[in-house]
Amino acid sequence: MFACVYAAEGSRPDVLLGVARDFSPRVETCGPREVLLDLSGLTRLFGDPKTIAGELRRTAADRGLRVRIAIAGTRTAARLLAHDRAGITIVAAGDEAAALDSLPLALLAQITNENAPNDPNASNDPNDLLITLRRWGLRSLGDLAALPPDDVAARLGQEGVEWQRLARGEDPAPLVPALPEERFEQALDLEWPIDGLEPLSFVLARLMEPLSAHLERRDRGAAVLHVRLHLVTKEMHERSLQLPAPMRDARTLRTLAMLDLESHPPPAAIDRVVVAVDPTPGRVIQFSLLTRPLPSPEQLSTLMARLTALMGEGRTGSAVTVDSWEPGAFEMHDFAPRDATAENKNYLGGVSLWPAAMEDVANSPKIAIRRFRFPIPARVHVDDGVPARIYSDRRGLSGGIVERYAGPWRSSGGWWVEEAGRARGAGRAGEVRQPEMVREASVPPRVSGGWDRDEWDVTLSDGATYRVFRERDTDAWFIEGVVD
Repeated sequence: MFACVYAAEGSRPDVLLGVARDFSPRVETCGPREVLLDLSGLTRLFGDPKTIAGELRRTAADRGLRVRIAIAGTRTAARLLAHDRAGITIVAAGDEAAALDSLPLALLAQITNENAPNDPNASNDPNDLLITLRRWGLRSLGDLAALPPDDVAARLGQEGVEWQRLARGEDPAPLVPALPEERFEQALDLEWPIDGLEPLSFVLARLMEPLSAHLERRDRGAAVLHVRLHLVTKEMHERSLQLPAPMRDARTLRTLAMLDLESHPPPAAIDRVVVAVDPTPGRVIQFSLLTRPLPSPEQLSTLMARLTALMGEGRTGSAVTVDSWEPGAFEMHDFAPRDATAENKNYLGGVSLWPAAMEDVANSPKIAIRRFRFPIPARVHVDDGVPARIYSDRRGLSGGIVERYAGPWRSSGGWWVEEAGRARGAGRAGEVRQPEMVREASVPPRVSGGWDRDEWDVTLSDGATYRVFRERDTDAWFIEGVVD
């Protein structure tokens, strides 16, 4: 048996759904004003269908709802009767066709229109079909149900067949119960306020265990971790962590929360702790027999959180070059390593799927500069404006006599920035330098803001080729990198 509860216009859907859940765990929402209940097994708790309908109506009235209730052997019959008749209607199982015989055809268009927003296959306007049936002289559900099914299918198609089944009180699909909204959240009210991260760590561990178990039961992972600390000052200290991958390991979640709180500690003692997560479907991991396994997202997240707590916000991640002529310009982005399978997607069984021309490009020799993170100060002997000898105190870069050179390539920029312009000044194109000058820089060059320098590629007597440059405003020389 099924019950349809049809509320008056202006009723709150959440209140109506709450009334239905008080009676049955299997509830389907048909619209903002209508719910269906599966009454199987409820007679032992509430009595016969008439008693159940009376209790439903009384409970709805206590919560300020005016409802129509219909109970029948099929969901379709219960819906049609609830839409047509006020009060309580009860139809015994097997008598649905007789009870629906005199109902108007407009009810089919009404319930079809209400289902249209939830039905992705709905393409035709139900009112058009209703007009066609009325032109045939049909007025009631019994008239449509009495037509030969084959003739209805030939003239009206699949939609006409579905309407005829509804007119007979047949269900097009089984009941789909609406799942209650799950909250993945744990809270703990403390008997005594705690001050400090060490006691908070034990509280978080106590909360993360049941939260992780809940995620495990539902096959979900945490996409965002929320930690809300209610302080004794009646304020709330809230932190949210965007996790790089869905995870549900309690120890990892606690470690990430503690590392974040170390960088952003609460300003007062804590008397209530709440942890919650935004759930997402769990990960499906497929390991490869051909590539080395990468560290798990939990390990990477913990490592990055520890580095961030040690170095500070914005100082850890992946260095990404920016569209700028400034030497050494880059930005820090979140560390997100590429999937190893994506790197090998162009190969299958050791056979390359690239075109032959791409193979030639991939196998051709390349010239690259191995840049030093901080350019190395150097002592340079200049002869007629050209570097003749280069020396450095850095181990492994002793230097030597310049055997071949190319340059200079002058680059400048950032002079339009006010701070850089005052600190460095504009380039002096006509300036004359004294020959045989030997200068050594004591500090690394300024690579942010304005710059003005001459670059050279030199091959020394030690057999290596270096990229060196001279800062024109300080006349200091630096070794920027090694040419491979």
